[in-house]
Amino acid sequence: MDAILRAIGSGPNPEDYSGIDFWSNPERVGWLTKQGEYIKTWRRRWFVLKQGKLLWFKESTITRTSVPRGVIHVSRCLTVKGAEDSINKPSAFEISTSDGSTMYFIADSDKEKEEWINSIGRCIVQNSRSVTDSEVVDYDNRH
Repeated sequence: MDAILRAIGSGPNPEDYSGIDFWSNPERVGWLTKQGEYIKTWRRRWFVLKQGKLLWFKESTITRTSVPRGVIHVSRCLTVKGAEDSINKPSAFEISTSDGSTMYFIADSDKEKEEWINSIGRCIVQNSRSVTDSEVVDYDNRH
């Protein structure tokens, strides 16, 4: 039932973004055009990258009471790269996730596309490193 409600646009589970002050000091913000996950239309959304999450909103004015339209856990992302050839659109990039899905985005310029790729890529590396570090700590604590 939760998946169905999210599919028809009720937004993400609040647990997906709890504890993240997305309205304050984000790592990157900006407009991107995103392809819908279920209905493959393109929609312009305001994106916020913060604390290992990529959140999107309908409006660019974000406050404490704003509710994201969606959330991507960067720790579940494998790659971020240019996608002009894949979808035949300029300034496009894609994010692939560990569950085998690929999401497509279009930036307003090639410069912004590269900045988003760099920021998300850095976030993927930081999150994969922190997972590895915590696993090592767990193993160390068992001995």
